[in-house]
Amino acid sequence: MAKIFVLLAFLLAPVSSARADPLDPREIVRRSIAAEIENSKRAKNYTFLQRTEERDMDDSGKVKSKQSKTFDVTMLDGSSYRRLIERDDHPLLPKEQKKEQDKLRASLSDRRRETQTQRDKRVAEYDNRPGRSRSMLSEIPEAFDFRLCKEDTVDERPVYVIEGAPRPGYVPKSNDARLLLPKLKITVWIDKVDFAWVRIDADVIDTITWGLYLFRLSQGARFELHQTLVNGEVWLPRYSRVAGCARIALVKKLNLEQEMTFKNFRKFQSDSQLVSTTGP
Repeated sequence: MAKIFVLLAFLLAPVSSARADPLDPREIVRRSIAAEIENSKRAKNYTFLQRTEERDMDDSGKVKSKQSKTFDVTMLDGSSYRRLIERDDHPLLPKEQKKEQDKLRASLSDRRRETQTQRDKRVAEYDNRPGRSRSMLSEIPEAFDFRLCKEDTVDERPVYVIEGAPRPGYVPKSNDARLLLPKLKITVWIDKVDFAWVRIDADVIDTITWGLYLFRLSQGARFELHQTLVNGEVWLPRYSRVAGCARIALVKKLNLEQEMTFKNFRKFQSDSQLVSTTGP
């Protein structure tokens, strides 16, 4: 489930062009991809804590069950690694802590033994994970009709607020684009200074299907992502939420809500320090 939500979380990051009128919404969207590409490089120098809470709701919107996990997220030699540190806001039992630490050590060892070809493949797969592939991102400016709604302020920073609706007649080229872009209506808050994504809201306007109908997210689902500027140099996620009706294998129906919060952003540059500072 988390991968599906992550896919939605990073849909929108347009392609660069520096010459057109910066008040043209399509050009604002295009310019923000250049900022996002550079930002993603800086983000690889940061580690943080990610708390994910998933709730199963009944038809009236009442919570039937919920669970949460907290991860320490860091970059290990070019791609991310998530180490589980809490369940339902309680530290892991010592046995499970050791298991997580052993998994971390094994991952570090595996990555250090990689050939250059293996490493390049792993990093490329991370950089082009679902919803982040360059091929899909490059289609966004042409796949939507954009409208500049207003100029606003978020956290004392001026932003453009732009709405996007699927462009009639546009035929997506990449697999990710075909899966997602015609099915979403979006609103984005783009920083006027550095063209970073400050906030993204997306409404699912047609059913999205993954894996030969094994998972379907129904029309009416909603997603939002908020980012924050860290150390004056990098934009990182601070909160995301997705809610909607889903169906698994066309049989099991779920009313889902997932919230993710991010904190304790720390600049981190040496994999070798990780094991020595996270337990025996």
